[in-house]
Amino acid sequence: MHKTTLLTTGMVLLLAAPVRTLAQSATADAEFNSNMESPFVRLIRPDRPGQTITTNMLYPGQFQLETSLTRYADGSSVGYAGRQVWGNTLRVGFFNHIELRATQNYLPDPVTNRLLGDVPTTPLTGPAGFAPLNVGAKFLASSTQNARSQVVVLLDMNLRNGNASFSGKQLEPGGRLLVSQQLGQRFGLEGNFGFRQRGFKAEGTKQGQYLTTLALNGPLGASTHFGFLAETYATWQRQQGWLPGLSSGLYYRPLPGLRLDVTAGHGLTPAAGGFNIGAGLSARLGK
Repeated sequence: MHKTTLLTTGMVLLLAAPVRTLAQSATADAEFNSNMESPFVRLIRPDRPGQTITTNMLYPGQFQLETSLTRYADGSSVGYAGRQVWGNTLRVGFFNHIELRATQNYLPDPVTNRLLGDVPTTPLTGPAGFAPLNVGAKFLASSTQNARSQVVVLLDMNLRNGNASFSGKQLEPGGRLLVSQQLGQRFGLEGNFGFRQRGFKAEGTKQGQYLTTLALNGPLGASTHFGFLAETYATWQRQQGWLPGLSSGLYYRPLPGLRLDVTAGHGLTPAAGGFNIGAGLSARLGK
């Protein structure tokens, strides 16, 4: 119990220190934010694609649904190797600069492809159906929402529900520090620093995973309808070491609250190898 309390206190202090420093450096006026009408703020910014979760937060009464289909190649260190996954995230704007969120993946049955007339082979093994649900919340740490420089804290938890084929399910708490810097009126640089562990006991940190990301996104050309994402990321676990990778994508935004995108990614080392490709749709409702 004492180890668990010390671990929880340490994680809170670890996140609180940089949040306090960055939040105090914000220069935007809390009463009036002239940046509200910039395209970077006004147009939809989903938490996908890629590994980076944006600092964008919905206002009370706003809803945002993000759905995607991603195919991971064999040997991928991110996601489910050799599988295709439906990912769905629901985000809801709450009061007092809080955003509530829920994410759940769905994995189709892993069936071996074969030519017509071939003798059926033994299906591939692995989990299928709905994965454990992830629930969480974003908390604004900056003085002004949607300022040019913004700091947000994300706290989330993987639950123990989902299909029975997902073995070894545990509560998995996690946290991220989300930072962003707007470049001009339309471009943005965003980064994540996070950690997730298995269970609440101190020994669970030995199986924990650290994550760092840095992403640049913005429009292509004078129009705001087409744009790009370029991202570098790295995960670290005691058993695996550093696993860096790159991802990139293109998007089309026909309306301020609607975006379609296609993405691709790959590891930068043999241990982090594995190609993935995906496509997604994001829609925001409410003013």
